[in-house]
Amino acid sequence: MNKTIKLATIAVMCMSATPAFAINGDLLIGLGAKSRAMGGLGIAKSHGAESALINPAMLTEVSGTEVSIGGTFFIPIAYYDGGMGEEYSTSDFTIIPEVSIANKINDNFYWGIGMWGSGGLGADYRRSGVTASGGNGTMQMTTSLQLMKFGFPFAYLSDGLSLGFTPILQYGALDINYKIPTGQPAPLDVNNVGEGLGQDLGFGYNLGISYDLSKHGIDDLTIGAVYKSAISMKYRGQISAATKPFSPLLGADLSDKLTQPSEIGVGVSYKYKQNHTVAFDYKMVEWEDANGYSDFGWENQDIFILGYEYNQELWAFRAGYNYAKAPLRERDGSTGAGAALNMLNLLGFPVNIESHYTLGGTYSFNKNLSVDLAFVYADEQKNRYDTSALAALGMAASEVFVRHSQTSYSFQLNYNF
Repeated sequence: MNKTIKLATIAVMCMSATPAFAINGDLLIGLGAKSRAMGGLGIAKSHGAESALINPAMLTEVSGTEVSIGGTFFIPIAYYDGGMGEEYSTSDFTIIPEVSIANKINDNFYWGIGMWGSGGLGADYRRSGVTASGGNGTMQMTTSLQLMKFGFPFAYLSDGLSLGFTPILQYGALDINYKIPTGQPAPLDVNNVGEGLGQDLGFGYNLGISYDLSKHGIDDLTIGAVYKSAISMKYRGQISAATKPFSPLLGADLSDKLTQPSEIGVGVSYKYKQNHTVAFDYKMVEWEDANGYSDFGWENQDIFILGYEYNQELWAFRAGYNYAKAPLRERDGSTGAGAALNMLNLLGFPVNIESHYTLGGTYSFNKNLSVDLAFVYADEQKNRYDTSALAALGMAASEVFVRHSQTSYSFQLNYNF
């Protein structure tokens, strides 16, 4: 076991240097190839060791010791038009790692350990135009938020009732940089905006519960619920510096706090004819109560997930659909604050994706070794926001436009013993 943990640590360290992206706000729709293949669900459907962050109560379906090591190849495609034609964000590929380990101590107690690239966001327009012209409306902006979670899940099972708890240490890194054309009035009379990389550690926890209703004569039906605490983060010199040139419009400098929001969710899964499983999850992400996100006008997000699995002895097929209205909402662009937020959100944080379609499966080489694959496609979303107040000040076009789509491929190797 000690050798396994060391290898897992090395794998994550090797892959964690690249920024992560996500498609439910700044959150990945699922952690692990099994979950992602089913639209990101797992509140009432066990995915073995990878259930630690989704719902730790579902760890109680691990039969021995399970080690899962994998990652997601993420390909976001974003174009931004600030009034001078579309520009392409070159932040179009990243690798997101995951390592999960779970162990059954006895029929009642389970524990695990894991490290997961859990989310992030960003864009890169450094190659757009030249600084003197404002990067063709992009200000050559570069943004990158990276989130990595470390957790130690524990679960207890008794008479069909499972309880789970995962204390979490989160590492975050945020970097925001852009350039303002020369000749602008104060406080825009600066060129390079950005304080370098800001980093922080935060603590939180996940609580989960599930119940197998077969104890009440309803075979193969499981229900579950989960609560994920908010995690307070502060990236010194990032948000405050990035928004300072717009402070007269926003009314104040914004704080460097960027709290990862709390989540609540419920789920149900039903297995029928031995091989078929259908499951549904509902989650609500509380962006409005999270420092930083609330300053940028993000709204709470309802997430609906439907998934299906067909399982044979040596292989499984999975499919899913995930829908969540984007947390971004257009502000009143006729006001300075509304116009500034409209521009900064679409340019630096294009999280407008809403629908996601998923496929995947598992192949078992033997009783100990298996591999999981998942494919996620998020179809193109287009948004056009009013920035007329900025146009009246000669600071931007009268509206800005972004179009954004994503694909990803997840791979996971599992060893059970």
